[in-house]
Amino acid sequence: MDAYKLMKELRLNYEQEVHYLPKETGLSLIEATSQDDSRISAKCRNAKVEDLWSLTSFFGYSTQTFVLAVNLLDRFLAMIRVQPKHLSCASLSCLHMAAKVTEEECNLTPGDELIRIGQCRFTVSDLNRMEKIVSEKLNFKSKAITALTFLHLYHQIALSHCTERKETLNLEKLEAQLKACLCRISFSKAKPSVLALSLLRQEIEAVQSEDMLEIAYHIQRHLKIADSELLLWSERVARCLLDYASPECSKPNHRKLQWIVSRRTAQNLHSYRSVPELPTIPENCWDESESEDSSEDVMSSGEESLSSSLGSDAEGPFFPLHLRQKHRQHLHA
Repeated sequence: MDAYKLMKELRLNYEQEVHYLPKETGLSLIEATSQDDSRISAKCRNAKVEDLWSLTSFFGYSTQTFVLAVNLLDRFLAMIRVQPKHLSCASLSCLHMAAKVTEEECNLTPGDELIRIGQCRFTVSDLNRMEKIVSEKLNFKSKAITALTFLHLYHQIALSHCTERKETLNLEKLEAQLKACLCRISFSKAKPSVLALSLLRQEIEAVQSEDMLEIAYHIQRHLKIADSELLLWSERVARCLLDYASPECSKPNHRKLQWIVSRRTAQNLHSYRSVPELPTIPENCWDESESEDSSEDVMSSGEESLSSSLGSDAEGPFFPLHLRQKHRQHLHA
């Protein structure tokens, strides 16, 4: 897509993004709710989004699926007073809805497996009913304009103007940093276009590219984003990534979450985990009477929360050294 068409698409998305924003008053109520209240608190919401990140990584879903799921969840929570006991069902429903839109049909995880791996206590019928409720309340069709939408457009625009720097702006890294921000409810108050541009500027400043900085400034002027608004969210993004890069912030390894299942379940889940080797079957001697492994399914996890299994993109390489150095200087100041 040439630069003109990219800028035109950018403008169209910018004009429509307001229709996909969570209600700020609803988000503020969640932030003001204490942990022991009967309503959902910010801490509770954030933990559930981290669980969605874990499940996205576990099932091999795309960043687009995760970001859309978070958008649906926040819009729903900001609109409807959901009881904490229903949060797991609501969040998993949003993930399932997002996956149906963004993933190939052959890669979709069935609802019963999603519930089992998510360690939830509701039924497939509950999941389907919740999906219907969320879809009707949000008038959800098949898309939403999110920060990832703008991040991809900004990245394409930057590359179209700086072809010699294709390796400089790492889109995978930017996506990982976006996911880290979305685990905090405060970033759901940001306009997607502004949050994405804040992340882009953060990366451009890290690589110290004057050409890229000029492109970011051109995008800001094209969308008429106020300096004060961009500065506010740029500072918040910087603080979030600084915290995330610090040793004090726990960024668990997704390899710590291990699922031990029977051979039957492994086959049903299309698992690639190895099963015990069977004896070699001689030619022309196929024994159809061999019984299937009847051992009970066992799930084992060393952590209490799925959020302990954030994907590998939640780890250090995408949160650069300069952030960690800044944090050490801040600690010793």
